[in-house]
Amino acid sequence: MDTSFSAEELAFRDEVRAFFDEAYTDDLRARMGDSKQYREAIVEWQKKLNEKGWVAPGWPVEYGGTGWTPTQKFIYESERSARGIRDVVPFGLSMVAPVIYTFGNEEQKQRFLPRILNSDDWWCQGYSEPGAGSDLASLKTKAELDGDHYVVNGAKIWTTYAQHADWIFCLVRTSSEGKKQHGISFLLIDMKSEGIKVNPIESIDNHHSLNEVEFNNVRVPVENLIGEQDKGWTYAKALLAHERTGIAGVADSKRALREVRQLAEAEVNGGKALIDDPLFQKRLSDIEIELMALEFTDLRVLASVAAGGAPGAESSLLKIKGTEIQQQVQELRMDVAAHYQGVLPTELDSNVIGHDFGSAARQSYMYGRAATVYGGSNEIQKNIIAKAVLGL
Repeated sequence: MDTSFSAEELAFRDEVRAFFDEAYTDDLRARMGDSKQYREAIVEWQKKLNEKGWVAPGWPVEYGGTGWTPTQKFIYESERSARGIRDVVPFGLSMVAPVIYTFGNEEQKQRFLPRILNSDDWWCQGYSEPGAGSDLASLKTKAELDGDHYVVNGAKIWTTYAQHADWIFCLVRTSSEGKKQHGISFLLIDMKSEGIKVNPIESIDNHHSLNEVEFNNVRVPVENLIGEQDKGWTYAKALLAHERTGIAGVADSKRALREVRQLAEAEVNGGKALIDDPLFQKRLSDIEIELMALEFTDLRVLASVAAGGAPGAESSLLKIKGTEIQQQVQELRMDVAAHYQGVLPTELDSNVIGHDFGSAARQSYMYGRAATVYGGSNEIQKNIIAKAVLGL
């Protein structure tokens, strides 16, 4: 694989850098880090990206995609992560949109895709349930046909940003006959519908991004059904392949690892910088090697998709290694913080000696434990690889 950039690609990199420098202001960055202002700030940023034509690099050009080559996507992601710019919220742009433009009808495409592109609608994902997490096909939320509406009853859990959402895409059971993967349908549900209740879940890092969503006789028009009734498992698998590819987070892990290196260079223990410790060097190098291998695998998947393919079992491999590497980097950052990881933000004042990144390292580590579970647990991904690749 030729990793050198052409003159055109270098010009594109300069364009990306100039846009980020101008559009991603210090004020926007500050508001993005404030949980109370996050929704407004990320929507503002995504609208700027849409005005530039860059908000949906993975979409087909006819629906508003960029038409970028895999190298251009790589350059964009590298520059974004290097500046610590948050990625777009994936639920609308990277998850439900591909399902709509691939399996939806023309009316649904015209209705939903422009509003997703312009971030006029905020989406959340209704997959996991209290009794059906990684075993997604065991879901029990039921949708019964009543005239020109489905009546939905049940609950979804771990629903990220449901407190902000305008719409939720849901897997619901429309039939109990046959295998459990059969009889599942894919519905788009307006979160303002009567009978929906959002219950907040505060995660171990003391943040509120997760929720339980209850459905009590929620009426959903039949025109909000994607594709055919009882065929939703097919659409769900396509969505999960896109989700798992994105979860790999290669560019963000590269940035996080660079930050760990910088912190280790500044950390002095016993008169020596931590970065000079042979054991620490080995741990850092091991992660760098695995991340480099993952990056080239990610590039191969991007090239395949650009050539008209779709993420297959490779997405499971990316998800496994990507999330494992994320956790390894988080653990390494915790070790750099050492016992100062226990310092709470409220204790960080001028009279306290400690690392200002210690609390953030602990919170990142705690929430990061979920990375190998959400999006389909890594054990499930290994089963997919065993079946699809090894034929077991």
